[in-house]
Amino acid sequence: MLVPCEVAVKCALPAIRAMIAKELMMHYKLRQADAAKLLGVSQPAISLYSRRMRGKAIDLENDSEIRSLTEELAGRLFEGDLPHVKFISDFCQVCKKIRAKGLLCKMHRTFDSSIDIEKCGLCASTDLTRCT
Repeated sequence: MLVPCEVAVKCALPAIRAMIAKELMMHYKLRQADAAKLLGVSQPAISLYSRRMRGKAIDLENDSEIRSLTEELAGRLFEGDLPHVKFISDFCQVCKKIRAKGLLCKMHRTFDSSIDIEKCGLCASTDLTRCT
């Protein structure tokens, strides 16, 4: 039995990183190594994100709100005015928004068939999404 945060770690976090990396490279014209340094991951990880070999479990690109949040986060990373603790907090906010919108529910169901996603509502609960 997986808890929602485990599903987020497996699916959402890599997808968020991939979106931020893409924004850093496409909009800010950073090289993979520079994007990796800003994100705190390796250059090979950025390469995997770019080739859609990692971070593809869930497609978040079509959600305008999530896309906007990741673009804003990428911009602040690029500008250098984002302390480490603030980056973590903002990254967690993106993940919480994904959970609250129910974007991980079907993925959770694939990992744990006992989850009734129509009745669950766990991630949409404001009391249970305060992980930071």
